[in-house]
Amino acid sequence: MALLVGLPLELTPEVIARMTPQAKREMLQLLEQKKRHHEQTLLLRYCPYCKQRAFHDAGAQWRERCFMAANQIGKTWASAMEVAYHATGLYPDDWKGRRFTTATNGWVAGVTGLAVRDTMQRLMLGRVGQFGTGSIPGHLLLGTTAARGTADLVDTITVRHKGGGESTIALKSYEQGREKFQGETLHYVALDEEPPLDIYTECLTRTNATGGIVWLTFTPLLGMSDVVKRFIIDKPPGTHTVNATIEDAEHYTPEQREAIIASYPEHEKDARVKGIPILGSGRVFPVVEATIKCEPFRIPMYWPRIRGHDFGWDHPAASASIALDPDTDIAYVYSSWRARNESVPMQAMKLTSAADSWVPVAWPHDGLQHDKGSGEELAQQYRACKVPMLKDRATHPPLEDGTPGGNGLEAGLSMMLGRMQSYRLKVFSNQEDWFEEFRLYHRKDGLVVKLNDDIMSATRYGLMMLRHAVSEQQANPQSVAVRQSVMRVNAGFGVLDATAGY
Repeated sequence: MALLVGLPLELTPEVIARMTPQAKREMLQLLEQKKRHHEQTLLLRYCPYCKQRAFHDAGAQWRERCFMAANQIGKTWASAMEVAYHATGLYPDDWKGRRFTTATNGWVAGVTGLAVRDTMQRLMLGRVGQFGTGSIPGHLLLGTTAARGTADLVDTITVRHKGGGESTIALKSYEQGREKFQGETLHYVALDEEPPLDIYTECLTRTNATGGIVWLTFTPLLGMSDVVKRFIIDKPPGTHTVNATIEDAEHYTPEQREAIIASYPEHEKDARVKGIPILGSGRVFPVVEATIKCEPFRIPMYWPRIRGHDFGWDHPAASASIALDPDTDIAYVYSSWRARNESVPMQAMKLTSAADSWVPVAWPHDGLQHDKGSGEELAQQYRACKVPMLKDRATHPPLEDGTPGGNGLEAGLSMMLGRMQSYRLKVFSNQEDWFEEFRLYHRKDGLVVKLNDDIMSATRYGLMMLRHAVSEQQANPQSVAVRQSVMRVNAGFGVLDATAGY
């Protein structure tokens, strides 16, 4: 800081022209130091907007805080700043929120590793290669360790606390599952975007021993999820919600706000502009597409699979193939199709010619109807074409008292939405027809519009009957044994196996 004193107040061309080469070099060094100091002290210049300040202040009284706000109004920035305050102890004189007087242990979490890297990590540390230029002052940043699996993602951050000692910040993602959120004792947890309820309760449990705090910052695009319901309907003691709209973003001009509002689709405007959850009208699945989309991968042979099939002629027949990760309970839609005016034998060819032709097929109640010509049940016609149809029509699992499960549409849609909101339903990104129906699937006057919903229906039947899914090892033990023998032989020759899964 002392070196900055000698810097001329006005570096006019005349002043620079009179400088000696040595003076010019020293001036450049001073300017570089000044620039670096400015970049590494963002925390000291943070001036929160009214709603950001209200969110921070609430930490002194409420253990659980929710900053439910419109897009791009500074909610994640506020979270990154609060993390830095708790890690460094450099609270401003007018800070009215929660204070920790000693070094802290905290978690920062988001939907995926990529999302955490590109949002909270970038805001706390700065961009990759420029660590120390985020909310954590560079001179207090002691070090970072790299995470596995995601390029440039940090696992832990170590920060010098002004009261002595070292604070730690661990970065996590919801896709890791609830088990990765167990065991630790923490002072705070900062959650960026909505977590599944089981992960949220684990985070809350981590702060029990310290009397610590948990806060969330998100735009409520998942509708009335369990976490949203907890804060705006159930409201258990200790919870508090701060809502912010685009009008609270003080960095936008009225013209910019108007343009931003006009850019959003109608069914998302309340959430993106006002921070209000989508409450059921409009789209059937008010879920951000990116949260359920994933890149295709080879499915392990031991994962159980099932296929949902929706009968059709004038309206398309459709099929959706689903694999279940038994370790995480995440269901993956890895294949789907729809076809109009195709006979049963033609559809059967598609269902039996694929590499996963052994996958059992779940079907709806109209499969029990008899064909007017042959008098044969529709489902039986598929069986005659060697399609592995399940014995009974698709129903929900039996109740705890043994009462058979029904096949109600709304119950099925609720089940699908629950999986989407808890990150337990993923769809391969190459399933374009699936996503087309997903985007257009909507309600009118509260009722589901039964148009362009064939793959959605097939997916629903498959998920309803997940309890009957089987793995390839169960369905074709002899075929799997042969392939495993080939794998062992290939491994002996150093040949990578391409048949470990589909």
